[in-house]
Amino acid sequence: MRAAWFVGNRSFDVVERSATAPGPGQVAVDVAYAGICGTDLHAFHGAWGDELALPAVLGHEMSGLVAATGEGVAGWADGDRVTVNPLDWCGTCAACAAGNTHVCHNLKVMGFGFPGAMQSRVVVPARALVRLPDGLDLDVAALVEPTAVAVHDCRRADLRAGEQALVVGGGPIGVLIALVARAQAVDVTLVEISDERRRLAASLGLRVLDPTRDDVSAVVAEWTDGAGVRVAFEVSGSAGGVETAVQALAVRGRLIVVAIHEAPPPFDLYRVFQRELTVVGARVYEQPAFAEAVRLLAADEIPAGSLISSVLPLDDIASAFESLERGHGTKVLLDCSA
Repeated sequence: MRAAWFVGNRSFDVVERSATAPGPGQVAVDVAYAGICGTDLHAFHGAWGDELALPAVLGHEMSGLVAATGEGVAGWADGDRVTVNPLDWCGTCAACAAGNTHVCHNLKVMGFGFPGAMQSRVVVPARALVRLPDGLDLDVAALVEPTAVAVHDCRRADLRAGEQALVVGGGPIGVLIALVARAQAVDVTLVEISDERRRLAASLGLRVLDPTRDDVSAVVAEWTDGAGVRVAFEVSGSAGGVETAVQALAVRGRLIVVAIHEAPPPFDLYRVFQRELTVVGARVYEQPAFAEAVRLLAADEIPAGSLISSVLPLDDIASAFESLERGHGTKVLLDCSA
């Protein structure tokens, strides 16, 4: 089998290695496609520092086929089409005891706490497997994980049909949030600085604003008859994005913080006080979000496959990361079977 090891300093080594047999309660999966996520790019930039033990196999967005099962595993057979919930929780901390395993105090994420999907075969706990329907193409199925993020974000927002929502940041997660919200009959506008990303969002039928040219505050005021939006998703990871989202909210509006901010941004707490805003964090997902993501993709209720800008062989992993870093493309997949 082959694996792409991230060795730091923006470099990868793609090497042959012996396949690991699954142990008790584990399943080996032949990876078809692995997606490159924003958190993978953070690692590529060195943002995780000592939190990421090098060398590491990155990747937590994937699809593939069951290749082998370990002792005690039932319900799975070779050739089953699957994706993987990449979270591993301890089960004993206060968060887990409260039923919030997805924000476990000792949470490990595939590709960071244990080997990820950017290899031809990966071994995972059987509990991590999520079954895929036959009609869902494996390349599109690699987007189940980011779609589950968007589903969870929308659930944290407590969206209601007919509400107006602003999504600030039009990367893959921002676009997916807008698409999931639209599928719930929410009136959505997306704000994005990149021309390429705006064109993609517009091609999917989304209303899009360019904050470098459009007066977002004026547009929101006209759109909402001066009230402001009920929900704003901050997905840009920028201080300006936080400001845009906060200022757009109506009285008792809901700010959903989705992006990872590498440095704490300035935050207008007076606005929070003045308008009695609710600030909600949204991190990863709970298991029902995965099931809903599979359903949405299989039913083609959201055109997530349109986000796939290119598919490259595993050997081209460095150029794939560099292309995304330069702002080219939206979702790049690695063909791990090529």
